Amino acid sequence: MNLISELMQMPGTVAAGEFSYRGDRYSYEGNLTEEMARMASIMCRSTSMGTHMEADILGSFCGEGCGLVPGKGWAVRGPRFSVCVVANVFCFMDNEQSDFNRVVHRMHEALADTPDDLV
Repeated sequence: MNLISELMQMPGTVAAGEFSYRGDRYSYEGNLTEEMARMASIMCRSTSMGTHMEADILGSFCGEGCGLVPGKGWAVRGPRFSVCVVANVFCFMDNEQSDFNRVVHRMHEALADTPDDLV
């Protein structure tokens, strides 16, 4: 089973998918329309680029080995839903039904060897 399908089997997952670093392709499973999935992939890509830039800037202040660089992903938690991105994989979760830590752990585990220079 691929990671996207595995994430979709976890309780509370609304949608999961993958976006290309170039921004021209995406795939997903879950409760999104095609247009919502397209917008989600654009949002995930642009936010990933911004957080990687911020991590690089902060990393330049704290020096080598500070544990911040290279950035591996990001997450945001709203009142009802959360989004987690690791490498180029996203997962949208319902806060009341999902186990956020379990999802993030699985994503980090599966994507640990993803090259950092793709973003």
